[in-house]
Amino acid sequence: MSTSQATHQDAELILKLYDLRREPVMREARNFVFGFAPKSVDEIVALTNAFGTKENAYLRQVYGYWEMAAALVVHGTLNALLVYDTCHEMYFVYAKVQPFLEEFRQKSGMPDFLYNVQKVVEGSAEGRERLARVQKRQAEMARMAAAAAK
Repeated sequence: MSTSQATHQDAELILKLYDLRREPVMREARNFVFGFAPKSVDEIVALTNAFGTKENAYLRQVYGYWEMAAALVVHGTLNALLVYDTCHEMYFVYAKVQPFLEEFRQKSGMPDFLYNVQKVVEGSAEGRERLARVQKRQAEMARMAAAAAK
């Protein structure tokens, strides 16, 4: 992964990735994924098998987007440190499914699901630390939501 000095081309690509996230349907998809809080691998499998639904399309769009962005890092096209500093959302959406990832890959028949995202997020000590912080915050948010619902 490219950790050399970021270039103007890296910056332009980051800005392009940002613009793509602002597209109206992508915003809808991101809103759905932000609210998606799977409690089991079966919830994720069910959603990925719900072909033809808006929710399935949203899930594929967001996770496909981040897998594409991570592949740019893995293949050296995009500076890894710049992605770390600017693409916090990738860690957030990955944190939601990471506890279920290996089992999901087996049950779904998709052994490469989020392969590049996993490499980027878990490929450095800083990335693993951020993942742990994000997962802790997501657990806190879930507890607060559950308490508010009572």
